[in-house]
Amino acid sequence: MNRIVREHYPAAKLPEELRDGIDSNATVTITVEIEPPPEEILSLEEMFALRRDVFMSIRDVDEHVSAMRDEWSH
Repeated sequence: MNRIVREHYPAAKLPEELRDGIDSNATVTITVEIEPPPEEILSLEEMFALRRDVFMSIRDVDEHVSAMRDEWSH
């Protein structure tokens, strides 16, 4: 992994988004690390293909509810 470290760097030279809340007269230590790319990026279609089907037919729902009622009555 590539890593760059700069010590005693003037805070005033930081980009504005990184300077927020830091005194511009201060010095800072900056560490920059390159993140490895993700191993695999799935498309939306691939993600949907991997999901399990959670939908049941009305008949399946009726059978499930009936089975639960049978369990409760015993």
